[in-house]
Amino acid sequence: MTNSVFKNTKISGVVTCVPNKKVFFEDDALSVGFDAKQISRIKKNIGLNQRHVTEANQTSLDLCLYAAEDLMKGLKLDKNEIDALIFVTQTPDHFQPCNAAITHGKLGLSKKCASFDINLGCSGYVYGLWIASMMIETNSCKKVLLLAGDTLSKCVNKKDRSAGFLFGDGGSATIIESSVSKNEMFFSLNTDGSGSDFIKIPAGGFRMPKSDETSKEFTTEDGNTFSDENLIMNGAEVFNFSISEEPNAIKELIKFSQKNIEDIDYFIFHQANKYILSNIARRLKVSNEKVPMGTVEKFGNQSSVSIPCTINNSIGHDLVSNNKSVILSGFGVGLSWASCIATLNLEYCPKVLVCKE
Repeated sequence: MTNSVFKNTKISGVVTCVPNKKVFFEDDALSVGFDAKQISRIKKNIGLNQRHVTEANQTSLDLCLYAAEDLMKGLKLDKNEIDALIFVTQTPDHFQPCNAAITHGKLGLSKKCASFDINLGCSGYVYGLWIASMMIETNSCKKVLLLAGDTLSKCVNKKDRSAGFLFGDGGSATIIESSVSKNEMFFSLNTDGSGSDFIKIPAGGFRMPKSDETSKEFTTEDGNTFSDENLIMNGAEVFNFSISEEPNAIKELIKFSQKNIEDIDYFIFHQANKYILSNIARRLKVSNEKVPMGTVEKFGNQSSVSIPCTINNSIGHDLVSNNKSVILSGFGVGLSWASCIATLNLEYCPKVLVCKE
């Protein structure tokens, strides 16, 4: 476990953008043979209802760019004020160049602005906050633009009864900057690479390049259909990992920060599904009122975007000019998990934007 504390860093604004196109869980479920009783049970327990997905020519970069432009306008930021741009994604436009460099050009940022990608999924937003905070704490930067976006709906097989209907798409933008007043942020970051096969797209990289063979679909004993070019998830192992590691990580971070769990106003978890979130809340003995769970119902599992989307969707109104102690925690692909305790007093935090372009 990597623990860090930063004392002069703050988050000043968060914007999330989703694509205009909606798909509904009932339509997905009927297409793979679920009956009405199964659909009702999954909607109730898992929390699925609808999700926003990209059109064929729309990418995570498009969504993050839309969010970034709105955030910079909302905060009245001069583009030359941005010292670094971090882009968290596992669905980039290209292998080369990185999404950060492309977005840097589209935003017209200064040539003195550092720009790079982070290849992480569900924990990626918190990792991005951690790296941005280090850059500020060391006086390397004054303002960092953190973009987190994924379009995992493009990666699943629609005939996969286990994961084909879980994922929604989105992009987000966050400004992290130096603070003249003491504003502590506490971080805990963890990895278990022995579980790296539990959420995986086997083909498409250089270990297993795409080919006629990797595009062939196969069906498991459970009736799930996919190819090696699709995202494949071991749901049981991911569930066990989530409910065993997350509560312990949160307790250890609270202890490290020398706070009490009662001091935390909101627990913003990666929106994997309602069942996992309610289990984590119960194990922490935290009331559901402090744990927003509605994001997955409206937007699906958005990977790295789900934490900022939950901020904008559920609690943004309570974070503008109003100090609130929050835990931000992501967990999943890697296996990787990361948590942060921060006091949020945002200057700009609109409702989730819909990109109709």
